[in-house]
Amino acid sequence: MCGIVGYVGSNGSCVRVLIDGLKRLEYRGYDSAGIARIVSDEVKLTKESGNLDNLVSNIDFSETSNLGIGHTRWATHGKVDKVNAHPHKVGKFTLVHNGIIENYADIKNNLLLKGYTFKTQTDTEVLCALLDYLYKRNNNVLESISRLPLLVTGSYALCIICDDDKDNLYVAKNNSPLIIGVNEGENYVASDAQAFIDKTKKYVSLEDLDYGKISKDNVRIYHDGKNKTVQLKRFEFGLSDISKDNYEHYMLKEIYEEKEVFVRTTRPYLDNGITSLIDKMPDFSKYKKIRIIACGSATHAGLVGKQMLERYAEIKTEVETASEFRYNKVFLDKDELVIVISQSGETADTLEALKIANNNGNDTLGIINEKGSTIARLSKIVMYTEAGKEIAVATTKAYLAQVTMLSLIALNLSFKKDLLEKAVLKRVLSDAQLLTNYIQELFEKRQEYQKVADGLATHNGVFFIGRLTDYALAMEGSLKLKEISYTHSEAYPAGELKHGTISLIEDKTPVVALITDDVIASKTISNIKEVKARGAHVIVITNKDNLEDDVYDEIIKIPKVCDLFSPVLAVIPLQLIAYEVAKIKGCTIDKPKNLAKSVTVE
Repeated sequence: MCGIVGYVGSNGSCVRVLIDGLKRLEYRGYDSAGIARIVSDEVKLTKESGNLDNLVSNIDFSETSNLGIGHTRWATHGKVDKVNAHPHKVGKFTLVHNGIIENYADIKNNLLLKGYTFKTQTDTEVLCALLDYLYKRNNNVLESISRLPLLVTGSYALCIICDDDKDNLYVAKNNSPLIIGVNEGENYVASDAQAFIDKTKKYVSLEDLDYGKISKDNVRIYHDGKNKTVQLKRFEFGLSDISKDNYEHYMLKEIYEEKEVFVRTTRPYLDNGITSLIDKMPDFSKYKKIRIIACGSATHAGLVGKQMLERYAEIKTEVETASEFRYNKVFLDKDELVIVISQSGETADTLEALKIANNNGNDTLGIINEKGSTIARLSKIVMYTEAGKEIAVATTKAYLAQVTMLSLIALNLSFKKDLLEKAVLKRVLSDAQLLTNYIQELFEKRQEYQKVADGLATHNGVFFIGRLTDYALAMEGSLKLKEISYTHSEAYPAGELKHGTISLIEDKTPVVALITDDVIASKTISNIKEVKARGAHVIVITNKDNLEDDVYDEIIKIPKVCDLFSPVLAVIPLQLIAYEVAKIKGCTIDKPKNLAKSVTVE
């Protein structure tokens, strides 16, 4: 959500670096863009609403500049237009900002009394004016920035230019990601490493309330008024990891990477059978209860995990939406493990929930994809999903990895509690070895998905139904369709249809039904017959053989595997059907409107 790029160097290429960096951050979601750079010793701003191409068309790439900042904005305060776009300049300060300043209205009112005027409706312009006001009083940029935590409530990642110091960039961070890329004779600032990964793999990660001064040769970081030792780190991925290769969309590429993702996620824990599963995982047997907290698709992964943990490990498991949990009264038991799930490791609501659990004294486990992210650093235990870089806004391979990791935890705990029969263990290990072949089988059914998509694309509404694990999968399938094809869809527990929802079923109403969970399959089939009797057009995704013809209009078969890995297979047709519908409708599949990859504001 929003993207920051900053550059300071000596070869005059600042404008190209900023634009290239912003292009790599487009996937995060945005509605306007702008850059500020030093040209002939003056700060020059160019901003445009809409696509980045609108900005590019107004940029002179022959300009010589050695320092600048850029931003892709996802509107929070003020409408989407050129005026509200970043960067903002007030007095001697120009800055870009990710985050939300919660008390900006009070700060604005105080600054109005001191003679400041405002051109925008943004909290960012207010922050810029506040820095200018502080600087007028102390004539010291770093001291002015150090005052922000005392005056500002909310989150911010800032990259700043001061008119009186055109050789340095200034930065500040609180509850919003910001990193420094380090290279010989030049340095970078970004909210995401992808902005500069083609230039350097060396970086410095900022902690909350850090601030700093960045020149072409030095990175100086401060915390609470004191100089902080800079720890140089190195990224494990490169430019090739974020290329689209020959795929039409990143989303399609990432779905087709799910074979390798499953192998990378399971390999450390299953390579030596149950021995590595026990040796390589924490001891979960000491917990009496598990609470999973997440947002969006990660919540749906958690709901699948709940089924696996309760069924296999017989441990009470609750799943909560992070944005609700952080405001509810907290009832966390001391012997309760709190699992937070996030692809980016920066999800704002999930991060706040993690802090609550940590402050309560609970053990916390982060299931995270991004190494070195804030949630990864703050979780007491971390298990990485190894999905690799995910560029498309709608998650696919990261979700699959999250489900896989939760299933492995359930397997581990089942064995530790002596609940796992040898025959079941043998089946699990065998299926793990064969699963990439089964995933490939599903990839080869693309014509079936396209046929289903042709029908769904003509409808304004779709229902997804299932029970237990299948209901959790139905929610993820519905979300994918909504996210990327803008088709209204709803997921319901199949057993709840008769309690009101079935009144919406009309002739030819599309209903996608999942039947993969043996525990409840017969009941789901009965529910499907109820909607069929009312004219629904039913698409069944199932691992069952010999399903009666009167249960479905279209059917997609998935291979039969153990319950622990069945959700890994079942989600793939749901992802590809959503993809094909979006493609038919001509949607911007990788960058759906109004959505962001990493939601770093509340």
